Amino acid sequence: MRRLLIWLVLGLSSSVIAQPNIVLIVAEDLSPRIGAFGDEIAQTPNIDALAEQGVRFTQVFSASGVCAPNRSALITGVYPQALGTQHMRTSNKNYEAVPPPQVKAFPELLRQAGYVTANTAKTDYQFGEPFTIWDVNEGNFALPPDLALWRQLPADKPFFAMINLMSTHESRLATLETKGQGAFGSVIKGLALARKATVREVTEPLLVRVPELYPDTMAVRESIAQHYDNIHYMDAQVGEVIGNLAMDGLLDKTFVIWMTDHGDGLPRAKRAVYDSGLLVPLILRLPDGGGAGRVDARLVSIVDLAPSILDLAGVNVPDFVQGQSMLTTDHRRDFVFAGRDRMDAVPDHVRAARNERYKYIRNYRSELPYFRPLAFRDMFPVMQALWQAKDAGTLNEQQASYFQAPRPREELYDTQRDPQEMVNLAGLPEYAEILARQRRAMDDWIVRVGDKSDIDEDQLIETMWPQGQQPVTQMPSIERQGDRVVITSKTPGASIAYRIDPAGVVAGLFNASRGWQLYTRPLPWTEEKASTTLVAKAVRYGYAESAEAEYHWAD
Repeated sequence: MRRLLIWLVLGLSSSVIAQPNIVLIVAEDLSPRIGAFGDEIAQTPNIDALAEQGVRFTQVFSASGVCAPNRSALITGVYPQALGTQHMRTSNKNYEAVPPPQVKAFPELLRQAGYVTANTAKTDYQFGEPFTIWDVNEGNFALPPDLALWRQLPADKPFFAMINLMSTHESRLATLETKGQGAFGSVIKGLALARKATVREVTEPLLVRVPELYPDTMAVRESIAQHYDNIHYMDAQVGEVIGNLAMDGLLDKTFVIWMTDHGDGLPRAKRAVYDSGLLVPLILRLPDGGGAGRVDARLVSIVDLAPSILDLAGVNVPDFVQGQSMLTTDHRRDFVFAGRDRMDAVPDHVRAARNERYKYIRNYRSELPYFRPLAFRDMFPVMQALWQAKDAGTLNEQQASYFQAPRPREELYDTQRDPQEMVNLAGLPEYAEILARQRRAMDDWIVRVGDKSDIDEDQLIETMWPQGQQPVTQMPSIERQGDRVVITSKTPGASIAYRIDPAGVVAGLFNASRGWQLYTRPLPWTEEKASTTLVAKAVRYGYAESAEAEYHWAD
């Protein structure tokens, strides 16, 4: 019945396949600066065409305005502060978060259901990179992604492919004159050179709109225009992905989702809980063209993505997931929620609750100014313009307020009348009832999902990595029970995978030399395997991988 409701909501025909292919394309650091979402400057013909063929979701919000905490929410369907992944980054304090033992990334759940999975260019989950999530996981921050990633997967199984497009990332706002600080120096220079060779200038700086919170200088306009040029380049990459699916005869057999991970890579957008940092565009293209051109304006949180993809694949959504599928008739959110915590070396603790109209923000560290020195962000032109104007004393009152302390303990904005969230209504008597409602919603949410920022981060680390040492997953135990071989691990929540050596002995074994098969049930023992060796390994998210266990079938 749930499956039928999904088809009815999406407008799919009853002939849709039971286990469809799914491609998720995620662009970096980008608000809805897309023609199909109403932006008049953006040149995005491929994404606009995708929107005409699919469903546009116009009220989708990330759980954090920065990548790593938000990607943990995207991949698990659980809020960052419930996982212990809320700080940016855990690696800055030399640890990885340890989620509750039952938590699994949704691609691993897809593998359990018979899918093969592939990822390119980025993981960034903050609980490590468990080897059980992906059959293929390749690429890095700087290299171009594989825009036909599914070709690395076997053709006889349904696939999930996640293609991360870094071309709109904040780092691509560097120019050849940008001076990267410390370890960033050579990386930023290389990215600027690569961008210069690949990205065309298609945006006129004098035509872009400069938000009121930035100084309106030519350097700022040129940086915003550069962002639009990066978007145009990313749009061509999306077109190539779609073209490759069509070339392979897969487009009408595949759900295609295009979205971004959080808002713009610009100041008071990235790393913020204002809509400029949280509101993201999302398009879902259906295999049979159902719902083409439709607009869905329901509130959606990034934690809803994992259960939605599991629903598309016909996989049961586990109880640990805190999101809800956006693809059913009963999906109805009154609020979306988000947080901001430590950003690199800069401490903070902010929570936000938004309904269809009003945004409520609670600043737990109101004694600290919003803008403080932050090495990575401060390299780029718009933030440099803000610092320079501050030093020169030329900021207007609104701009200067972001450098001042204390901040308001509470903020309230009418996002319909004030989309830039500039006028704080929290102290006005006529908004007292609305403020109280938003406040209650946030309190109820924190009680419901939990918030690991209620304790000091050093204490949090101690609960997950006692005495600063990463826990180690116990080596699996392999035991023959009659005509079956059973693999177990004593570590609660451990995921187990195996391979059979030498590679290729077992018919249909995929990529044994590169990857591991996810263990989901006992393996049959047969005489044909007697000359081979079964190798097993386990990992709990946030733990170090176990040692490898071996079992000789002949034994």
